[in-house]
Amino acid sequence: MISLKKYLDTVEKGSELDLDGKALLTVTLSAYRSALLAMGGCSLDACPALGNELNRGLGELEAQLAREGTRQTVETTQTSVRQRLQDWGIGTALHYRQKAAEVKEILIVMARTAESVGARDQHCARQLDEVTTRLKKIANLEDLTEIRASIEASAAELKTSIDRMTAEGKEAVDQLRSEVATFQAKLEEAEQVASTDSLTGLRNRFSVESQIERRIEAGSAFCAAIVDIDHFKQVNDEHGHLAGDELLRQFATELKSACRSKDIVGRWGGDEFIIVLDCELPEAKTQTSRLAHWVCGSYTLHGASGTVKLKVDASIGLADHLPGETQEALLARADAAMYQQKAASRARV
Repeated sequence: MISLKKYLDTVEKGSELDLDGKALLTVTLSAYRSALLAMGGCSLDACPALGNELNRGLGELEAQLAREGTRQTVETTQTSVRQRLQDWGIGTALHYRQKAAEVKEILIVMARTAESVGARDQHCARQLDEVTTRLKKIANLEDLTEIRASIEASAAELKTSIDRMTAEGKEAVDQLRSEVATFQAKLEEAEQVASTDSLTGLRNRFSVESQIERRIEAGSAFCAAIVDIDHFKQVNDEHGHLAGDELLRQFATELKSACRSKDIVGRWGGDEFIIVLDCELPEAKTQTSRLAHWVCGSYTLHGASGTVKLKVDASIGLADHLPGETQEALLARADAAMYQQKAASRARV
């Protein structure tokens, strides 16, 4: 990576590379891009449930490097790769830890249920065997009074055994229902962890993409907005990554507060967020204009050198879903609209 930046610096300063330098630059950049694709593929093998998001993200970074192999692009890619790998690692660890706990719970429930049913059946079998033995003895009796008394006693004991079996069966069923309800709650908690961004608490990219696909399949009218924090890299460079993380958390909280309860709000990756609005484009424009005023403004962070106040702006790209349009095409239009607004903002400055 250091050699790659050195050669890119030489090119950007207007100096010419010799043939060996050009060849080394091409090979090094190609190797770095191949490494990104390989890491994405390995993430699918390591954790299929969460690897798709990382694989797609690294593929986008590789494609960006293929289009624009500048030093700035390489630095941005390096930062983004580090953040994506960190998020993926935390999410994967939580995912497998939860899955292991779920398997353990299932085994415990099965063992307890089998033990309970087995003990109950053995107890009831002994009681029925005693009743059967007594009824066989009745056949050898000759005194009608004694026969009647024995039958009454056996019938009473048989009824007691059946009542006990019914009560114990109901207790076992109730216990099993309770165990299943507990297990269902843990599954829902696991699903919540798998669909949540660990840093901001918003939905993660995989969860938002699933919501978009549902709306496309249902033919619902909706819009997608991509929100990007302006000059976020400068915050990391000047105040440290901890301050950058705090800004992302605060910004996510403000964004969630500004959106309606029915809107889907998630972190798209890095300093980009995404909102899915279930409405037509005019209403979506009004909503995004309102939330832009809400989330942009003064933020107080705890940087490496102490408390710092920053004025934060954001660029928002909005696109409404067109009939027959794929998710990729919709998000590409929203992303392009966001970069168009960012460019216009820089031009005004």
